[in-house]
Amino acid sequence: MVNDSGQLYTMEGVAAGLVMLLTAYLILSTTSIYTPGDTHIPDMQLEQLGSDVLAMMDTPDTDGTKSDLEIFIGTNNDTDFNSTFLDYCNMMASDTDTLHMSANVTYRGEGDQIEEYLLVEPDETWTGRESAVRVTRWVQLNGNPPGIPSDIGASRPRAVLVEVLLWRA
Repeated sequence: MVNDSGQLYTMEGVAAGLVMLLTAYLILSTTSIYTPGDTHIPDMQLEQLGSDVLAMMDTPDTDGTKSDLEIFIGTNNDTDFNSTFLDYCNMMASDTDTLHMSANVTYRGEGDQIEEYLLVEPDETWTGRESAVRVTRWVQLNGNPPGIPSDIGASRPRAVLVEVLLWRA
């Protein structure tokens, strides 16, 4: 013989199952899982931005003139280099980004010694724990620019490596 209490337990079980399935669906569909494979994407975007900015600064305005990057490195003009680089990086339609940078110049000195000097010092936000990217560009210096160190030999072409460390704070 069948009584009414069996139907009540069955309906209650089906309703509880539907509630659990609906809850699981809502939880899984509203959370985004940040996998370790995705962590490098913002760094790659920042590296591409820095590389594009250095390439843009190394492009002369007209044929036969020096590029901004060559002028800044040749005259050792750290303040204009810093402001121009960050202005180009922060060109956004609505808001500015919180990018910070430091830069150094590496060159071959007298006696084939590899030397470097700090062009732009890191600001006070640099703690060493930031996720920073390194962007580099070779710059050809023609003639004997007054701002570069004197131990770069005058008898050979002057190619210096500009390295920019770029991070968000």
